[in-house]
Amino acid sequence: MINTQRWALSKVGLPSDSNNPQYTTSSSSQYTNTLDPELFQTARISAGSLRYYGLGLENGNYTLRLQFAETPIQGTRTWWSLGRRVFDIYVQGNLEVKDFDIRREAGGASFRAVTRDFTVQVSENYMEIHLFWAGKGTCCVPAQGTYGPSISAISATPDFVPTVSNSPPSTNNNRTGLIVGIIVAVAAASLLFLIVVYYVFRRRKMQKKLEDEELLGIDARPYMFSYAELRAATDDFNPTNKLGEGGFGPVYKGMLGDGRVVAIKQLSMQSHQGRSQFVAEIATISAVQHRNLVKLYGCCMEGDKRLLVYEYLENKSLDQVLFGTGNTSLYLDWTTRYDICLGIARGLAYLHEESRIRIVHRDVKASNILLDSNLVPKISDFGLAKLYDDKKTHISTRVAGTIGYLAPEYAMRGRLTEKADTFSFGVVALEIISGRPNSDSSLEDDMTYLLEWAWNLHENNKEIELVDPTLPQYNADEVRRFISVSLLCTQASPTLRPAMSRVVAMLSGDIEVAPVTSRPGYLTDWTFNDQTTFVSNIDSSISNVDISHNNTTTTITVDNSPINHATPMLHEIIGDGR
Repeated sequence: MINTQRWALSKVGLPSDSNNPQYTTSSSSQYTNTLDPELFQTARISAGSLRYYGLGLENGNYTLRLQFAETPIQGTRTWWSLGRRVFDIYVQGNLEVKDFDIRREAGGASFRAVTRDFTVQVSENYMEIHLFWAGKGTCCVPAQGTYGPSISAISATPDFVPTVSNSPPSTNNNRTGLIVGIIVAVAAASLLFLIVVYYVFRRRKMQKKLEDEELLGIDARPYMFSYAELRAATDDFNPTNKLGEGGFGPVYKGMLGDGRVVAIKQLSMQSHQGRSQFVAEIATISAVQHRNLVKLYGCCMEGDKRLLVYEYLENKSLDQVLFGTGNTSLYLDWTTRYDICLGIARGLAYLHEESRIRIVHRDVKASNILLDSNLVPKISDFGLAKLYDDKKTHISTRVAGTIGYLAPEYAMRGRLTEKADTFSFGVVALEIISGRPNSDSSLEDDMTYLLEWAWNLHENNKEIELVDPTLPQYNADEVRRFISVSLLCTQASPTLRPAMSRVVAMLSGDIEVAPVTSRPGYLTDWTFNDQTTFVSNIDSSISNVDISHNNTTTTITVDNSPINHATPMLHEIIGDGR
C-alpha cells in the first residue's frame, strides 16, 4: 500500500494461544496471478479485526481494490494445508463479503494473489474498510495463533476527475504573488507572536495553580480551573445545585462564564482517595475520549481543594430513569433500551481494547451510566479505575466496587481483569431488560435476585417473562439474544465470558451468540435463604464497599467501619446484592 499519509489503521485483538504474536507476515516467495509480486511479500494480520480509514477524500464514487494472498497456510498434501483463515469484509459499515477465505478464492493455492473490487460512495470525505474475524476457521494450523484477517494491499481510485490536487501549489514569481507572500508571512508572524504571548501569560497563571508536584508528571495535562471560577459557577456550592453524592464527595451543577453547563465533582476531605489517586484519575480520564464515555473538561487543584469538571448530562443516571428513583417522567421503550445497552458495551470495549491504555472500570452499574439529551449512554466515574500493563493477565488488589455487580473471582480473591467489567455489564443488561434492580427483597423469594430469576426462566424457556411489564412492544428475538448474552457475561469463570468487542458483535447480531447451558456455580453452590442479622444490618443504600481478606477471615469496610466475618458468609452478602 503506497504511503500517501491519507490512511490510518486500527487493529484489535491478540492471539491468546500464541507466545509470539505478530502484526505482519513476510515471505520472499514468488507470488502468481499478479504483475507486482513484491506487493504481496508483506501482509498485515490481526487476531481480531483490522480497520483502515482513508482520510481527506473528495466526495464521490471510488473503485476500491483489496488484494490478498495466503502465506502462512501452505502446501496441498501436508497437514499444514488444513488451515482455514475465514473473516468478513465490511466497507463503509456494510457487510460486503461474509466468510471470506483467501485460499478458497485462490483455488486452494497459497502464494497466489486474490483481488476483490468494490464501488464505494464517499459522502463525508472518508472511507472505512473493516476486516473482522467472526470466530470461524481454524486457530492453530500450521502454528498456534494462525487466524484472523490478513491483507496485502489497498487502493482507492476515484471514478471522477478530482477538483482538488494533492500536489503543492506552483511557484508564482510575479509581483502580486510576492506581495501576497509577504502579507501572509507578516500575518503568520504576528499570529505566532500573539500565541507566544498568550502562552507565556497562561503558563505563568497556571504555575500559580499547580501546587501539587504530582500533576507536573501528567502527559496530557487537563485544563485547570480556578476555585473562584467554580465557586461562582455553582453559586458558592449552593445546596440547591447539588446533583448527588459521589464515591468521594458531592457533585454540583454549575454554569461557567462561557455559558457551558457542567457537573463539578468535589473531593471530600474525609474521602480515602488521596492526592496521588486524584492525579491518577485526572490522567486516566484525560487519556480517553469516546462517544459513550463522560467527557472531562478539566480540574481544579488549589491548596487542599480538589475538583473535577465534567460535561453535564441533563437526563442524569440510568438507575434514576430505569427504576424511577429520580421521579423522572422519561420513558424508555425497547428500541431506546437496545441502544443504551449497545452503547454501554461499546464504551467498555473501547476502555478494554481500543484506548491507548488498558482500563478496567471496576464499578460498572446503572448509577454510573449517565444519559444525555438524546438518551445516549455515557459511562462515568473512573475514580475506581485501575490501569494495568498489557503483559499482565490480571492484578490482585483490594476489592472496591458495588455489591450485586461484583464478579465472583474479584469479590472473593481480588483477581481483577477486564472480565470483571464484563460480569457487571451482564447484570446491568438484565436490569435494562427487566426494569428492576439486581436485588429486590420486596419480591417473591424466587424473584428476589435478578440473576437467579433469569436463570430459572432461561432453563424453563420462559425468558420473555423477564421483560419489563411496562414495555407494551418489543422484539422478542432481540430480547432473547440480549438475555443470552447477559447470561454468557455472568458466567462464573472469567474465561467463559466473552471480550466486550465480541459482546458488541453479538448484541448487534453480527455474530451468533454462543450457547449458555450451565448454571454458574455461584448460583448452584451457594445458598441465599440464610439471611442473618449481619446481612440485614447492611443499609441497602450503601453502594461502595471495600473488601479485604486472608485465608480465613474477610473484612468488609462499610462507612469506614470494618466488619469481620468468616469467608463463607461473604457468599450470602454477594448473593443478597445489597
